[in-house]
Amino acid sequence: MGQSNRFRKAVAANSVLVRAPLVERRAEFRHTGVVKTAPELPARGSSVLADAHGDATHEGQTRAAVVDLLLADGPVSATEIGDKLGLTAAGVRRHLDALIESGEARLVTPPRWQQRGRGRPAKRYQLTAKGRGRLGHAYDDLAGAAMRQLQAIGGETAIEDFARARVQAIVADVTPVAQHEPEQLAAKADEIADAFTSAGFAASTRQVGAGVQICQHHCPVSHVAEEFPQLCEAELDAFRELLGTHVQRLATIANGDCACTTHVPLMQLDKTSPTPGAQPAPAPTSLRKEHR
Repeated sequence: MGQSNRFRKAVAANSVLVRAPLVERRAEFRHTGVVKTAPELPARGSSVLADAHGDATHEGQTRAAVVDLLLADGPVSATEIGDKLGLTAAGVRRHLDALIESGEARLVTPPRWQQRGRGRPAKRYQLTAKGRGRLGHAYDDLAGAAMRQLQAIGGETAIEDFARARVQAIVADVTPVAQHEPEQLAAKADEIADAFTSAGFAASTRQVGAGVQICQHHCPVSHVAEEFPQLCEAELDAFRELLGTHVQRLATIANGDCACTTHVPLMQLDKTSPTPGAQPAPAPTSLRKEHR
């Protein structure tokens, strides 16, 4: 009887071993039941796209609010901005990092009297000149109103005098060219461009054929110059005086061009030299004639 029981147990054990799912150890026999399908793109005008657009709009509004606080309270820390906007400091830093990368904001070190407590002072941020320049403002309207008032009081002469004084202040450190040689003229054009860049005009020069062009890629007074072209004319007169030659304005931002471009001829002839077939110059005789 005891042997019979032991035999049954042995058979049962062998049966378990035989029925064990040995093949489960091999992955290629498994069936996961997963069916992959291509993701369906949201249709135009769907709620998914609308939500994405809403997120982008909210992102832009938050960025604008950060810029406003930098303008009003700067230098200011990310924590202080977050407290006023109801955002985390980490979320504010993401916007600040983007503004720094675009050159619209920068880190500053606060003076000691502004540092509170011990340890490393909190990083503080403020707008750069580029960041301020992107802000919408009514400065153009104010400048235009002031110019119209000046015109009403002093007439066209007052406008011309103001425009001339403004340009003279920009090029105050530039002296007239000493020698009318191509190298000296080109160098003087570079000096003029540097002076206008310092005044916010983003100016540069480039060689074009037998001349050089002074290109002003930005004009802080372009909207006012649309109504008062005397501002542009005064710049051109200053170029002529400093370069000692006739220059030609090819394009202006005030007229809708992408840059204010002035051509300066580098090839000069002495005014006493005979020039076969030369036409009388419309400019005053004190100006040198461009070599054709």
